[in-house]
Amino acid sequence: MKTQKTILTGLLAAMLPAAAGAQTFNEADYTPEQTTFRLFAPDNAKTVKLRIYKAGHKGRPDRTVKMERTAADTWTATVTGNLMGRFYTFDTGRGECAGVFAKAVGVNGQRAAIIDMDKTDPAGWNDDRRPVVKSPADLVIYEMHHRDYSIDASSGIANGGKFLALTDPKAIAHLKELGVNAVHILPSFDYASVDETRLSTPQYNWGYDPVNYNVPDGSYSTDPYKPETRIREFKQMVQALHKAGIRVILDVVYNHTFNIDGSNFQRTYPDYFYRKTADGKYSDGSGCGNETASEREMMRRFMVESVLYWIDEYHIDGFRFDLMGCHDIETMNAIRKAVDEVDPTIFIYGEGWSAGSCALPTEQLGLKANMKAMPGIAAFSDELRDALRGPFSDDTKGAFLAGKPGEEESIKFGIAGAIEHPQVDMSKVNYSTEAWASQPTQMISYVSCHDDMCLTDRLRASIPGITTDELIRLDMLAQTAVLTSQGVPFILSGEEMLRDKKGVHNSYNSPDSINRLDWNNMDRYPQVMDYYKNLTRLRRNHPAFRLGSADLVRRHLEFLPTQPGLVAFRLKDYAGRDDWRNIIVILNAAKQQRKVAIPQGNYTIVCHEGKIDENGLSTFSGSEATVSAQSALILHD
Repeated sequence: MKTQKTILTGLLAAMLPAAAGAQTFNEADYTPEQTTFRLFAPDNAKTVKLRIYKAGHKGRPDRTVKMERTAADTWTATVTGNLMGRFYTFDTGRGECAGVFAKAVGVNGQRAAIIDMDKTDPAGWNDDRRPVVKSPADLVIYEMHHRDYSIDASSGIANGGKFLALTDPKAIAHLKELGVNAVHILPSFDYASVDETRLSTPQYNWGYDPVNYNVPDGSYSTDPYKPETRIREFKQMVQALHKAGIRVILDVVYNHTFNIDGSNFQRTYPDYFYRKTADGKYSDGSGCGNETASEREMMRRFMVESVLYWIDEYHIDGFRFDLMGCHDIETMNAIRKAVDEVDPTIFIYGEGWSAGSCALPTEQLGLKANMKAMPGIAAFSDELRDALRGPFSDDTKGAFLAGKPGEEESIKFGIAGAIEHPQVDMSKVNYSTEAWASQPTQMISYVSCHDDMCLTDRLRASIPGITTDELIRLDMLAQTAVLTSQGVPFILSGEEMLRDKKGVHNSYNSPDSINRLDWNNMDRYPQVMDYYKNLTRLRRNHPAFRLGSADLVRRHLEFLPTQPGLVAFRLKDYAGRDDWRNIIVILNAAKQQRKVAIPQGNYTIVCHEGKIDENGLSTFSGSEATVSAQSALILHD
């Protein structure tokens, strides 16, 4: 892996003023003889104290040291002696905390730790390499939660619910067979809502309640009391996935903290890191009680450094920004620029919305409508998602998959990758009046994620009386739209085994019985996994589905006339230098078969009636194709 130790000093020094000195703020600079601590805290703090502990949990401090202000908003203390293995906290009078940039912590993240990071590297870590991906369009992203994937006994995976589960051969083999080449892991940094001191008691949370942004969460390690363990095991996970050719994308939640008064930000520099409204109240664009002020110098610097740190120390390959619409465009572009210096193929994407009004003008925010101002960054397409399954606002309302007409143009918009296309009528597209992506790789194509109902639950809620056969057909149809889109495809873990969450819309703290994958479904519904893996293989083997360029999409993607509940398109003239001259995809959500006029030719059918075979299922000649009810038809000449 290309390292960027110097970027944290060189590049950042050029990009961002070092308000807290040249070194990363909140960092302990260790040597065997002494350790120097620096803290970004206000000049007018009455007293700033450093406390040293033998243990990461309970017990009184060994030593309390008064820190001195050595520069503007910078407090320093040097402690003599070898502090390796010790823990520390900062206290500016608002309560002790681990500091903002802790890199290792004790149980529950209350105290930072001084450890030798080199000793956390698994064998062969220096030889770990990022799997090659030439374009984001080549990615197939699989979103997972550590517990969901492996906690159930039916998984047969060792270390269920832990980082190490993703080093298990069965866990890896399933991902490879499915054909995904990137896993998006839900927040894996140290978060608040799971008590690491009582892991024998089942606890569940998605983890969108940040405490220490730069340390893996202890609940996913085999020993949260030992700071080295969570770090080493996280690296082992990344290493195992990399060896399998799978990239690792980290879900990051810089837009808010678990709370205000108890946060590391507030306890070191009160009110600096948070936005307030004009009347002095804390702004709540996150919907979680606060929103961070990414536009402020040190918050911006923190975000840039944090991303680079995860890349450098943990070899992370991409980042999904939670509620990216809370962050300012300038900060997102600064992150993209810094990451490009390391590896331009590291993928960055996020939610192009906020959960409420932010205390910053909308034209400055990383919203979906502003994506053209953030080149190299992608956003989720709720246009395609809701056109397929129905609106976010009402789980009982269906859309295209429910056979309801009127969503065809929105699906075409998603198929094109949210770019301007002469055959997409933007006046009929939901949520957007104009194309927001400059390139198709700026659009995440998906029908479901951890948020809201999973796909099977949504189909059951929006189509009363749906049969299992219909459920499977529509599930496959939905993912065909996703995987043949010119955007970057994204699927929720377990959908390949027809997962459900018992109808729970927001399962962020639901028990394992709701969130876990039931691996027995692999035997119950083997046709679903077969279809998914053949669909990902079809995309991987045929560059026509992943052109990666707006100009190429406009040149080679041609939409055929729509019908109510039917969308059809052709990828023509050896698109992307594909082996197939013309590829036709027809998506039919109606409960009856349809006939579609196509250019006269000799065709090979490769997808029909829920089966995919690139070698061909059958052949025919003519100018009309017949597509079965609630299914997709893919053919080529």
